[in-house]
Amino acid sequence: MPQGDKSSYTDKQKRQARHIEAGYEKKGLSTTTSEARAWATVNKITGGGNKSGSGRKHSQSVPRRKSS
Repeated sequence: MPQGDKSSYTDKQKRQARHIEAGYEKKGLSTTTSEARAWATVNKITGGGNKSGSGRKHSQSVPRRKSS
């Protein structure tokens, strides 16, 4: 997957990014900066796109097992 590809994001994450981007543009930031900050914010909130394997956050309610 090339850098900057947004295909792994859910529709909800894409809507969030558009809404956040509009807010930054309303504050007077450029389109490029607004888009970059919007996706950074979505990644911070949700942990990124639909990834399998490493990098996924674990649920807070289920404790992880300790390896012995």
